[in-house]
Amino acid sequence: MKFAARGMLAMTGALAVSACLCLAGDWPHWRGPFYNGSADEKDLPESWSKTKNIAWVAPLPGRGPATPVVSGDRVFVSSTVRGSKDLQALCIRCADGKILWKKTLGVAGASMRSTPAAPSPVSDGKRVYFLYATGLLTGLDVKGNVLWSRDLSKTHGDITVKFGYGASPLLRDGRLYVPILRKGGGYGLFERSDPSLDSFLLAVDCKTGKTVWKQPRATKARAESKDSYSSPIPCKAGAVSGVLIAGADNVTCHDPRTGKELWRHLYADRRHSLWRLVPSPVMLDGLVCVPVPRGTSLLALKPPAPGGKPSMAWTFTGPAPDVSTPLFYKGLLYVLDGSKKKTMTCLDPVTGKELWRKKLGGWSVYWASPTGADGKVYCINACGDVVVLAAGRKYSRLAAFSMDEEDCLSSIAAAGGSLFIRTATTLYCVRKRAKPAP
Repeated sequence: MKFAARGMLAMTGALAVSACLCLAGDWPHWRGPFYNGSADEKDLPESWSKTKNIAWVAPLPGRGPATPVVSGDRVFVSSTVRGSKDLQALCIRCADGKILWKKTLGVAGASMRSTPAAPSPVSDGKRVYFLYATGLLTGLDVKGNVLWSRDLSKTHGDITVKFGYGASPLLRDGRLYVPILRKGGGYGLFERSDPSLDSFLLAVDCKTGKTVWKQPRATKARAESKDSYSSPIPCKAGAVSGVLIAGADNVTCHDPRTGKELWRHLYADRRHSLWRLVPSPVMLDGLVCVPVPRGTSLLALKPPAPGGKPSMAWTFTGPAPDVSTPLFYKGLLYVLDGSKKKTMTCLDPVTGKELWRKKLGGWSVYWASPTGADGKVYCINACGDVVVLAAGRKYSRLAAFSMDEEDCLSSIAAAGGSLFIRTATTLYCVRKRAKPAP
């Protein structure tokens, strides 16, 4: 159960053009510059080892499944600290792995079931924002100066869900969007939450840290089905822009200006009580792709015109993800069932037709979401086994090897001609033709 809990945290979140001030080659959000797991990087290696294509390694103070984000010449990492309850933010130089600064922003509570460094940071190139599973939300400039900090649990009650809060915030148009979808009432001895706690989407002003609006999100979901580890993404269909969040048996789209619910789709049977959602939705050339909990299926919805309801485009019932968020890259959808069959399936995103399906191999689970860049699809499992596939309508495996690491739970980031891989103790920068790191 302990390892499963860590996995739930690991994955805990589009076509819309980012309004962030990020530079070309950045990875500013946990699913990259396009919110779909892909990047426009070129000339990336298809394999590496301790002595090949490693530009540098940087030691990390503790474990955490948060994916590193990259903005300009800096990598930002959210972490715990081994042997303490400290919650730490790190800034590392992309060129050589030098730690430019690290800040202890808070401490973890005694009742945390797993690492609170699960949500990934997000950056606009001028500022960086760190959210922890405790509810601590902090804004800093890129030099490490704290601009503001607040504890969401003090104003909105305990945000911790069963396996620890894991959603990463969305940064857009000067606002942070933070979903808190929770059961409330606690789970045995681990939580002592108020059963009357509500679920909602929160918009926070990036400059001040103050709440812009709070939008309640009521559902008829039961018990653990109310919990969601899924992250929000932007949604744009025609002239309608919104913020997508999924969980508690529904996917909803909200007006980013006011929080008003624009549309809703019920994706799950209300009789289910254990259908917590881990993967995040993905935009597919105008369609909304929504994983259904427990690896049950994958839905593609056509967003409605203003005032209307979404319609079903297709449903995929093959091996679907329980934890990993699907990858949309070069016009194709890659679906990783990393928990049960360890299978990658490539789908046509317009029709949902299966193009190919192959097992990745290895005995450990794949909880990290796949990354697409340089015509390749990168996959890494919890023990550091890496599989690299050629992106395309026909299956082609380029490489398979092991990094011989532990707790490889965060997704691989691709930015600035490099891959950034986070393990339990280390951040690796992988770069083509790089000399062995000292």
